[in-house]
Amino acid sequence: MSTVYIKAVQKYFDQTHVIRGVSIDIQDGEFCVLVGPSGCGKSTLLRMIAGLEEVSQGTISIGDKVVNDIPSKERDIAMVFQSYALYPHMNVRDNMSFSLEMANMAKSQIRAKVDAAASTLGLEALLDRFPRQLSGGQRQRVAMGRCMVRDPSVFLFDEPLSNLDAKLRVAMRTEIRALHQRLGATSIYVTHDQIEAMTMADKIVVMRDGLVEQVGSPLTLYDRPANQFVAGFIGSPAMNFLSGRVTDGHLVLADGQTLVRPEHIDCKEGQSVTIGIRPEHVSLSSGGCQLTMTLKSIEPTGADTLVHAEIAGEPITGMFRERVQLAGGQALGLFTEASNLHVFDAGTGHSLRKTS
Repeated sequence: MSTVYIKAVQKYFDQTHVIRGVSIDIQDGEFCVLVGPSGCGKSTLLRMIAGLEEVSQGTISIGDKVVNDIPSKERDIAMVFQSYALYPHMNVRDNMSFSLEMANMAKSQIRAKVDAAASTLGLEALLDRFPRQLSGGQRQRVAMGRCMVRDPSVFLFDEPLSNLDAKLRVAMRTEIRALHQRLGATSIYVTHDQIEAMTMADKIVVMRDGLVEQVGSPLTLYDRPANQFVAGFIGSPAMNFLSGRVTDGHLVLADGQTLVRPEHIDCKEGQSVTIGIRPEHVSLSSGGCQLTMTLKSIEPTGADTLVHAEIAGEPITGMFRERVQLAGGQALGLFTEASNLHVFDAGTGHSLRKTS
């Protein structure tokens, strides 16, 4: 397996600047997820690693070799596409063995590799079937098996689960993560789904508008987002944001409610700030900082209950394990610990968390 080094990479499509100076180090055996909203450049970056798009500026290295000018087929990578990209006229065994046959590998070796991959992926009983006879999850496993038999240095995944239903997506996330742990392969995975990123990644790269906003472990991005964009993107339901100002050492909301300034926040008197509160960090029981708001609606999801309310015209959501019976329009008190508050500069969006 290999490390992947992306250094100051830029990509232009005519006059459109799609990737704007991205640098990322992906270590040998690491599962790295590129995540961000549609149009942020994550798939374009993956295609440049794969050799399917040219690099306008900067370098991409796999191992100790710069691959900018090396054809895709010579980069020792394997890519799993969103659309599976299986040959419809070939059965599963032939789909998995095709690239090995093109490389003139001995038939006995091909059979051994295909059988081993099929066993790992639970495809033994499907080897004689054609893609049209398979479910979406089975097709995706065949696509992964086709990559596995090649023993590549790097696996690339381009939103491989986006065509699957919700239940199957959860199952396939587990399968892909387990496969990565068994193979120890360097893997780069693109998704717009932050839940996939949080549950699968060793390292997450959050992108926006062709730039990297933050790189870190899933829990680092959840606990210590570098800016308001990352804070709002990582976590489900999304973080609440309330406008405020630092006054007399406290955080004062637009309607005059006051919160204790957390010890981990470094802000100045009079500074305009945005206060972030995760829905799972508010409680109906007393304790910590109290927020009084107007209830708008309740959304039961089964295991959890989402409470939607409003403070000074700004929406806020709480997520509770208990089932609550409340009426819309009533005043509601929610509580949160100061240690759970995130505070961002209102102008730049940068986190005001102390670095030490």
